[in-house]
Amino acid sequence: MTIEIRRVMVLGTGVLGSQIAFQSAFHGFDVTAYDISDEALAGARDRIAKLAATYRDEVPGAGDGKAEQTEAGIVLTADLAAAVQDADLVIEAVPEVLAIKEQTYRQLGKLAPERTIFATNSSTLLPSDIKDFTGRPDKFLALHFANLVWKFNTAEVMGTPDTDPQVYQAVVDFAAAIGMVPIELHREKAGYVLNSLLVPLLNAAMALSAGGYAEPEAVDKTWRIGTGAPVGPFQMLDIIGLTTPYNILANGDEDAQRLAAWLKTTYLDKGKLGIATGEGFYRYSA
Repeated sequence: MTIEIRRVMVLGTGVLGSQIAFQSAFHGFDVTAYDISDEALAGARDRIAKLAATYRDEVPGAGDGKAEQTEAGIVLTADLAAAVQDADLVIEAVPEVLAIKEQTYRQLGKLAPERTIFATNSSTLLPSDIKDFTGRPDKFLALHFANLVWKFNTAEVMGTPDTDPQVYQAVVDFAAAIGMVPIELHREKAGYVLNSLLVPLLNAAMALSAGGYAEPEAVDKTWRIGTGAPVGPFQMLDIIGLTTPYNILANGDEDAQRLAAWLKTTYLDKGKLGIATGEGFYRYSA
């Protein structure tokens, strides 16, 4: 049996959800993006418009109106039933909170066609943590994107022991079809490949500044000079957005929760959420 994916629904239109929707539509897939309110969708429209401009400037083949056509072709809706009714694949990109994911999948499982594949973009939760909420563990797996998907174009694919191998392969093929480099994981691993390497670095950087050892600028400068990397860990955090790291830390051990509290009081509570808001660890011009 050949599994064909043509119609994609992206569930959650935050920074990464909007990028996944745009990248999929740019490569010719029919895309519907869902979020919970008209206010959330207004933010999505703004992000998608900015992505069109970014693609036009940075992505080969995005000129001559293609970026604008991609933007216009993405359907935005706050009606979950309508969003999922014809979907071959749902890519979930809601906050990294297990209770939110449980509520989302229990509702989604009742509305989606039986054939629909569910993929979570969770950065840290194992698909096995979520599979029982879906009502279709054989059609569920993880498909993890890195921020700035058009540039850092890995797509990590990780199933559970219940994932149908044909479903797994169909998602690998889909990732390649939207211009990503599929990274296949053979076993479940919290953090996949990328975040297993990246999260300890980011947490170590935050611990240095939260502990009063060095300012973010000094930490980043040390990392850039010492490794030749183009950006430091705090610059990476601003790109990611500080809400996701906060959610991950807030659900971690005692040390992680202390970092979460520091991040919240020093940055989040002051509206400093990263590049998306114009300020995080650094300030950014419009």
